[in-house]
Amino acid sequence: MVIPEINLDHFHVIEDQKKRLGTKRGFIAVKPNCSIQSYTPALAAWKEFEPYEVVATTYQAISGAGKTFKDWPEMNGNIIPYIGGEEEKSEKEPLRVFGHVENGEIVSATEPVITCQCVRVPVLNGHTVAVFVKFRKKVTKEQLIEKLVNFSGYPQEHNLPSAPKPFIQYLEEDDRPQVTQDVDFQGGMGVSIGRLREDTVYDWKFIGLSHNTLRGAAGGAVLCAETLVSLGYITAK
Repeated sequence: MVIPEINLDHFHVIEDQKKRLGTKRGFIAVKPNCSIQSYTPALAAWKEFEPYEVVATTYQAISGAGKTFKDWPEMNGNIIPYIGGEEEKSEKEPLRVFGHVENGEIVSATEPVITCQCVRVPVLNGHTVAVFVKFRKKVTKEQLIEKLVNFSGYPQEHNLPSAPKPFIQYLEEDDRPQVTQDVDFQGGMGVSIGRLREDTVYDWKFIGLSHNTLRGAAGGAVLCAETLVSLGYITAK
């Protein structure tokens, strides 16, 4: 379950997977759910400050359910406060991404502990998230922003075709990110973060936005494939 900028090393389990399956060429590589793409990269960028508790509420587009407004007219002007199975995935999948490889298997991280609510909203494309974070280490807003805008990984370093440059943008305006203005950042492959500010209960809070069918789904899978080609896991017959 790989986001190439974050946990590239998890692809190393492919060789052990082949041994278990008894295959020589084929393997299974999985990308995470689209709902975690708006906040997991930020948490990864802030790893050194040790985020240990997260509250997240996602506001998810209808295309994430494979729908349009034409075939889901009841979503016009509506909000549905439940998406089956989504909250469990949104809480557990980041921990798998942040996990480590041990004896040929992925061992999930134990932190940050994440609790999440997932809401369907009347937007065609773009998952927005409101996030609250507690850190073990003291950190300033300037440090958090610097880590966001400079965060990159293997896809950027190796100029892979689908890699967004930059991966994350930080928006200073109070009313950003917005779906209509920011969902297509870097061709829909980048992540937009805004409204980073101190919180009275948690340490910091922010708003994130990512394109659910590009970075979150098809485009994310293409970037994984490009990474696997670059690493030599996918080769011509």
